[in-house]
Amino acid sequence: MGLPLIGETLQFFAPNTTSEIPPFVKERMKRYGPIFKTNLVGRPVLVSTDPDLNYFIFQQEGHLFESWYPDTFTEIFGRQNVGSLHGFMYKYLKNMVLNLFGPESLKKMIPEIEQAASKRLKKWSQQESVEIKDATATMIFDLTAKKLISYDQDSSSENLRENFLAFIQGLISFPIDIPGTAYHKCLQGRKRAMKMLKNLLNERRMNPRKQQSDFFDHVLEELHRDDTILTEGIALDLMFVLLFASFETTSLALTLAMKFLSDHPKVLKQLTEEHEAIVNRRQNPDSGLTWKEYKSMTFTFQFINETVRLANIVPGIFRKVKRDIQFKDYTIPAGWAVMVCPPAVHLNPTKYEDPLTFNPWRWDGQEINGATRHFMAFGGGMRFCVGTEFTKVQMATFLHCLVTKYRWNPIKGGNIVRTPGLQFPDGYHVQILERDT
Repeated sequence: MGLPLIGETLQFFAPNTTSEIPPFVKERMKRYGPIFKTNLVGRPVLVSTDPDLNYFIFQQEGHLFESWYPDTFTEIFGRQNVGSLHGFMYKYLKNMVLNLFGPESLKKMIPEIEQAASKRLKKWSQQESVEIKDATATMIFDLTAKKLISYDQDSSSENLRENFLAFIQGLISFPIDIPGTAYHKCLQGRKRAMKMLKNLLNERRMNPRKQQSDFFDHVLEELHRDDTILTEGIALDLMFVLLFASFETTSLALTLAMKFLSDHPKVLKQLTEEHEAIVNRRQNPDSGLTWKEYKSMTFTFQFINETVRLANIVPGIFRKVKRDIQFKDYTIPAGWAVMVCPPAVHLNPTKYEDPLTFNPWRWDGQEINGATRHFMAFGGGMRFCVGTEFTKVQMATFLHCLVTKYRWNPIKGGNIVRTPGLQFPDGYHVQILERDT
């Protein structure tokens, strides 16, 4: 259980450059097996790399387990963030988000996503090089902020994304709130971003629109209802989490996707052939991408599954035990935290042959619509990520625009560091060229 108070927190947060199961987890799996205990930030935690226990945890959410994250994460994302809420309130917020990012809304959103991707790629092709992680994050942030709160950086006096950058730099850091530390900068970034969001909400309240056009309009309508259970604090925390989750995770996945395509010419060839075939089937080759075309991207979905399997962007999914539980030969005490470890699941050699090898064809014939015992890149159970389809639409649409019109040459970077989340400390710089040049 490590040292008094801090437990094994320092070892857990230690950076590493491996694409394998994090050393912290791997070493303890060898010593203790697939289920072991530790102490993180002064709290006893059971770590599970066991597929059966992971599945049991997700299936029993709301009964034997409930969503939980360390106090440091709660400080960062807000005490009323959607990850910390339970029962009816959680389902209520989930339905609000599904109205925005559900299939019907996404069908209408594809032209906007394609236009944003085409515009940015054209701009990047006119530059000597572009750092993909930051560039795609800016693209997705601008698109999501416009959809959520009609925010436009070009016409705003304040830079909302800058505050999120300060927030991200300290997100996965040792939780010491002292000026100069990454964690302190993270909290200050959140504070400034929340102030901006509150000011934007107040401006909208003072100047309401006749018709709903974004998520802010929907939030204000809910807040004005006499029987509402929504509060301004919960609404702002939700907005903050949605903005963060939409751009940070997807930009990491897209960066890794481009790196994998550069490293695997056969994969790039088949992906390009699939998307060129979509264009060739159109009566008008310049017509925009449709929902039907998106749903036909068989190899693209295999490629996305393999990318997020190896990306392991989320190093741990936390829950709290509501009462003593017997599982196999273990007693899991009430009040303990449990951490499901997706990397250990996704890199399990008994399920995935050569697990560290990038192989999209391993998904051939498999249709993944949710979490399984062996795939949980988007969470699992009742808290399966409501933005999963939005992420896939963004990735598939960007890849469609990229491989049909552009080629690229890696310039520098692309090295991975996990602390314990995925990072590209040196970036991934590429030169993007139009295919006819």
